Amino acid sequence: MTSILLHQNFNFVIALVLGVSTAFTILLLLLPSSYSPSQEDFIDDHAPPDAAADGQQHRRRQVKAKTSVQVVVLGDIGRSPRMQYHAISIAKHGGRVDLVGYTDSDFHPEIQGNSRINIIPIAPPPGFLRTSNRVLFLIIGPLKVLWQVWSLYYALAYRSRPSQWMLVQNPPSIPTLAIASMICFLRNTKLVIDWHNFGYSILALRLSSSHPLVRISEIYESAFSRLATSHLAVTNSMCRTLAVEHNVSASPLHDRPAPIFQPLTSTERSDFLSRLSETAQYAQDIQKGTWKLVVSSTSWTPDEDFSILLDALVSYSAAATRDFRLPRVLAIITGKGPQKEYYLSKINALCQAKQLQNVVVQTAWLSTADYALLLGAADLGVSLHTSSSGVDLPMKVVDMFGTGLPVLGWSDFEAWSELVKEDFNGRGFTSAKQLSEQLAELFGDDGSLLKRLRDGAEKECTHRWDDEWDIVAGKMFGLVN
Repeated sequence: MTSILLHQNFNFVIALVLGVSTAFTILLLLLPSSYSPSQEDFIDDHAPPDAAADGQQHRRRQVKAKTSVQVVVLGDIGRSPRMQYHAISIAKHGGRVDLVGYTDSDFHPEIQGNSRINIIPIAPPPGFLRTSNRVLFLIIGPLKVLWQVWSLYYALAYRSRPSQWMLVQNPPSIPTLAIASMICFLRNTKLVIDWHNFGYSILALRLSSSHPLVRISEIYESAFSRLATSHLAVTNSMCRTLAVEHNVSASPLHDRPAPIFQPLTSTERSDFLSRLSETAQYAQDIQKGTWKLVVSSTSWTPDEDFSILLDALVSYSAAATRDFRLPRVLAIITGKGPQKEYYLSKINALCQAKQLQNVVVQTAWLSTADYALLLGAADLGVSLHTSSSGVDLPMKVVDMFGTGLPVLGWSDFEAWSELVKEDFNGRGFTSAKQLSEQLAELFGDDGSLLKRLRDGAEKECTHRWDDEWDIVAGKMFGLVN
């Protein structure tokens, strides 16, 4: 009897050992491959720029990449210009890039067809996991996070090659920072967080600053931030906040316009205004100055209160009825987002009520190239970014300055002065009434005020992305001496 029990126990132990070893072996086989400094990593060498001009044949050759970077944004790549600029700069300096994110929109022209940049799409959440309803968000939100956890993990661990660095956009921080930290640990990759804002401050817009989920999100964001090797931030103010509140040392890397954003000549402006469907019928009047072209870019989210611009345009329209010297206004709003349909219905109601008789409001979704030309052709830019944290800055203003376009923007937050110099390249407002008064002042005089702001914006546009990136991120990645 004893021998039988011993035999059974022995078989059980053998089965247990075999089971555990098999499971461990499977786990090892399923783990993603890790980065090794000695691994061979090659990219295509670019042909000389005069290759086509001199008529010579240049064979494509492979050279060893100076570094490799996973550039990660848990969002639409096409609507994340800063992360696209990172990818372009890394590739330009001889690095290999896996650009990971959603692919809902067109990419920057310098990314399309770039042999050094590999696009890794993330599977988007199904439609039933998307909602703007606050109550449903508390139920559907966790399910959406689970979907994002798996799709992001799969894209980073198995669809991307091992890389020396991983550069992650924050926010969104949940689940991005946790997944990125785990992948970097498993693959021997250095994690860099690029702070555009704070995830918990954006979540507070949906819930409230006192909501338990907001507090949990803040603790989560702070904890995982300490696992990163390096940090970048969009403003000096954000760097100070990270140091004081999260004990994180970040280097400021201010947004600057890419080369595609340039001032236009009068001929280029005329050609574009006549070509673009939204401006074609107003092109001659805009060039004469009897109409003014105002451009605003928005993501149609709660941190940009579009009703401020609508109220200001209603007031301006009424003022233009009383004062014949005020030109009519064509306002073009670009962008995509969850609140777009809501505001389109408001615009339609205002038109039917004849409150926008001297103003035409149009919406557009343009390619990067056409968006840059639209900014260059406009008379004035408007930014409605209100900043959930107070220490981030809107990229759209940087793009506007890149074309020499002066800006009126919401200024009631700490970091505003890092971007706009009052009465030099733009002006700030804190109410719809103030914005309406500024429109009337700039458009109603002899043009000298608007010209002064444009001159300041054109001086500002000399500061470019490459100049800023090379001395901060370029040195960090070891691509610039």
